[in-house]
Amino acid sequence: MVRSTMIFRVTDGLPLAASVDDESTEKDLVEQKQQSKLLCRRMTDRSEPACSIESGKFTIHYLLVDQVVYLAVCDGSYPRKLAFSYLDELSKEFQRSYESQIASANRPYCFRGFDTFISKTTRLYQDPHTAQASAPMSNMDKLNTDLQDVTRIMTKNMEDLLWRGDSLDRMGQLSSSLKTESAKYKRAARNINLQAMLRKWAPVGGIGFFTILFLWWRFF
Repeated sequence: MVRSTMIFRVTDGLPLAASVDDESTEKDLVEQKQQSKLLCRRMTDRSEPACSIESGKFTIHYLLVDQVVYLAVCDGSYPRKLAFSYLDELSKEFQRSYESQIASANRPYCFRGFDTFISKTTRLYQDPHTAQASAPMSNMDKLNTDLQDVTRIMTKNMEDLLWRGDSLDRMGQLSSSLKTESAKYKRAARNINLQAMLRKWAPVGGIGFFTILFLWWRFF
């Protein structure tokens, strides 16, 4: 299930909004919330736009959209596709409601009113079985189009990121490299297919050309 939600501005790590968590949740997620704040301070324009980060028995999923990062702390077993569908819903509504005010926000949690939407959306996604059915089709379509396969979203370990020198930026560079190599492979495959087609149909085309040329010479 979705345990907690946080929204930060990437440029300076300012917290913009968050879910209202009960005392038990606050106690259970002290470490994960602190880690989320540290991660946001390390994010840049080159950071991976979507990532899942393992932290103990929980997973922190984040979505980076227009200099705002949306984080959800979920149980480790919670479906990743639903987690990103949830974050996508939050990002759309937050941008729709506060887009013109985000850059000028100058105090923490100045969009407290958004916690109502967070709470309502969290309830829809609490049960993975019902959430799969109730998630808007537009969100699922977007995930299928933009993210294609959530299993391809980078997964990192929190200790590697915070204490062993790993970087969210390097993840972005790796992702870009993979995309570049994939594009090269597709171009090469198209060239091979084109060459194969030419080899297959060139003799037929040649015969047809000479047939037309002969008929034109013979009758015209």
